[in-house]
Amino acid sequence: MKESIQYKIFKVFNTIILLLIVFLTLYPFINVVAQSFSSEAYINSGKVSLFPRGFNVDTYKTVIKDTMFWTNYKNTVIYTVVGTAISMVLTTMFAYALSKKRLIGRRPLTLFAVFTMFFNGGLIPNYVLINSLGMANTMWAIVLPGAISIYNMLIMKSFFENMPDELEEAASIDGLNQYGILLKIILPLSKAVIATMILFYAVAYWNSWFSAFLYLDQKELFPVTIYLRNMIAGATSGMNSGATSADNLTQIAANIKSVTMVLTILPILTIYPFVQKYFVTGVMLGSVK
Repeated sequence: MKESIQYKIFKVFNTIILLLIVFLTLYPFINVVAQSFSSEAYINSGKVSLFPRGFNVDTYKTVIKDTMFWTNYKNTVIYTVVGTAISMVLTTMFAYALSKKRLIGRRPLTLFAVFTMFFNGGLIPNYVLINSLGMANTMWAIVLPGAISIYNMLIMKSFFENMPDELEEAASIDGLNQYGILLKIILPLSKAVIATMILFYAVAYWNSWFSAFLYLDQKELFPVTIYLRNMIAGATSGMNSGATSADNLTQIAANIKSVTMVLTILPILTIYPFVQKYFVTGVMLGSVK
């Protein structure tokens, strides 16, 4: 079919607008990467934009040599993996149960879950609760309080509700119980929404810092986001006392924030392309009834 002139004009303008949006979206990240590899003089004079000026990797070397950075990095990986696993198990079971219309008390349970999206006990009661349960200064203070995201649960619930009832009926006739149906029938057909939920939870745990800021006092237990927060706030140098020399102190002060941010977001950027193809499919299938 021959394209009309109006459609060709639309495609040109549409392409230009989308490229502009992409540039505006990527510019802050590219600028941070460029600053992380630039020298102190160019950074302080505001001459760094899209490309590094005065290529310098001294700050990268200093941060990489800092044992506390790697300790906090390891903590973040552990918190993310354990927290995402727990969240996926609990969210999947809760969503699957609520997706069954025959469940007794289904509507009150759904309303109770939605209620918690808008109302909670508050910061001080939560802090007192975590301490009274003995979870302060442990991994569980990070991974358990937010183990179920009601928003994610509702997406999975809608996805499960769209599953044909005939699938479960056939599986039931073949002798599978509810757990067998969930594990052998439903979950294999739910790869899109599961991958999407894993991405949501993993990014949330990876970027989380406030819970650790509240409940953790020992530096050895901090996630890397607290390391980054301390850098930005200037609360600590984030480096061992002997990690720097007078020659490169000004260089490190100039781009330590950029370097730490780049090192922090690298794992997420590495994982995202592998689950991105499921992202739109999972959200759309879980949102349409």
